[in-house]
Amino acid sequence: MNFSSLKLSGESLAVLNELGFKEMTPIQAESIPALLAGRDVIGQSKTGSGKTVAFSIPLLEKIDAENRRLQGLVLCPTRELCTQVAKEIRRLGRRVPALQVLIVCGGQPIGPQLGGLRMGAQIVVATPGRMVDVLMRARPDLEDLKMLVLDEADRMLEMGFENDMELILNELPKTRQTALFSATYPATIQNLSRNFQIQPLRIEIKDDEGEKTKIEQSYYEAEPEEKPRLLSRILRRMDPEAAIIFCNLKITTTDLAASLAKDGFSAAAINGDLEQQDRDEVLAKFRNGSLRFLIATDVAARGLDIQDLPLVINYDLPKETEVYTHRIGRTGRAGQSGAAISLVSALEKIRMTEIQLSSGVKPELISLPPKGDLPGEPRLPHMQTLFIGGGRKEKVRPGDLLGALTGEAGGLHASDVGKIEIHDHFSYVAVARKVASQILRKLANGRIKGRKFTVKLLD
Repeated sequence: MNFSSLKLSGESLAVLNELGFKEMTPIQAESIPALLAGRDVIGQSKTGSGKTVAFSIPLLEKIDAENRRLQGLVLCPTRELCTQVAKEIRRLGRRVPALQVLIVCGGQPIGPQLGGLRMGAQIVVATPGRMVDVLMRARPDLEDLKMLVLDEADRMLEMGFENDMELILNELPKTRQTALFSATYPATIQNLSRNFQIQPLRIEIKDDEGEKTKIEQSYYEAEPEEKPRLLSRILRRMDPEAAIIFCNLKITTTDLAASLAKDGFSAAAINGDLEQQDRDEVLAKFRNGSLRFLIATDVAARGLDIQDLPLVINYDLPKETEVYTHRIGRTGRAGQSGAAISLVSALEKIRMTEIQLSSGVKPELISLPPKGDLPGEPRLPHMQTLFIGGGRKEKVRPGDLLGALTGEAGGLHASDVGKIEIHDHFSYVAVARKVASQILRKLANGRIKGRKFTVKLLD
């Protein structure tokens, strides 16, 4: 579809023509007509697919330029993205007279942002934490708000902004239109949509190559005493970013984690014997990418939702086919490819045959990888986890931590900050390993929300 086929204002069509925008991308072709028609939308497509234009054009079409009150709000996870989005909206809206697009985000004084809101802006592009501060301090008039956009909603939820987002959504007029754009569609997105959208149109744009989930299933034959060394060789050769390694017994998870750690791998066990805080720490590190290999029992791994998991390994075969199916189903999600490997002893061969017959899929038998020509030391994860001794009960919010890390005190780029998890009395933040020690020194001597908190790096 061409942009010229849309019922747009002359100003919008002229700007699109000047910018050389002719054919719409798939997400634009599906989203723009629905948003122009007033529908709530969930738009899912990969980064770089044109989502910003997909919501900016309808947003600009709905703005009354003569009215200086807030009419459109776009929430983004980071100030860098806020800057990019605001720049694109201004570019697309350059023929709209008196258009004011205001950026409201942390890392900068709030005073000028409050002043800009008082002077009048039709569109605000904001991070959730700073927008909550603005709502609490200024109590802006929101009656004219027509459209809310949650851009990179999955990233905002991943960074721990769920409470801030819900607070903002509850403050806005119920008659607003809500557009939610995301690269993935986890359960948290579904819950947010269910609570705050009205009969949304879900649009999912898949890669041509990723229409079908593809899980490559294979197995090695190995006796129990051979499995630890074989696993080490497999992980060195495949070098996946992350993997869950399933065992049937708690003692096996502990022994195997110790064996892998001794070989230099970033690995930890999770089982029912762990204290809650230790469990929270292990899972936080695995979710945020600062722990590569999680050795788990089925019970301990329940409820663990990891996006883009490339590999699952059955160190022990489960007793039931349903459990095998559930295990390997943790990889190859959302059109991504994945791999599932089983280590099968002589006693487990009959179980593998049962799994093959029941599932209708025959995993490929792989020969043992050669001992020579293996990579050197295992790679460390790109991220490392900061423990901060303050959480919800201390009024610490994700925006406070992000602001401390990317503001003058921390000096990090937002791309160096990963997942943020806030618990009642402590928080976990993933930061790039290359700057982790430097950030630890800065935060140990600095303050968060004007207070000193315990800060330490987790191994």
